Amino acid sequence: QVRLVESGGGLVQAGGSLRLSCVASGRNFSRYVMYWFRQAPGKEREFVASIKGSASGTHYADSVKGRFTISRDNAKNTMYLQMNNLKPEDTAVYYCSADDEGIHWGQGTQVTVSS
Repeated sequence: QVRLVESGGGLVQAGGSLRLSCVASGRNFSRYVMYWFRQAPGKEREFVASIKGSASGTHYADSVKGRFTISRDNAKNTMYLQMNNLKPEDTAVYYCSADDEGIHWGQGTQVTVSS
């Protein structure tokens, strides 16, 4: 079972940037489709971005397209989310997930964007 640990969240002013990281355990990291989701208080968890194991395929939610970039370094078992031009509505707990014969979740990292 894959184990996921997110980091890189924090408090930032609107227009600022953060880079989130997700370190995964497991022998077959390069096989996993990886995802970023986020959940704001009182809201449903929503899809943010995904990336295939080969990194040849990426997808983004319309709300973050053009501002966020998902990437991965399979040699480091790490996935990243570069977040630029952050907006207050981006405030949420951000979770990474991996498709390893089922979806697995990290514990999340808090991103807070002030006006």
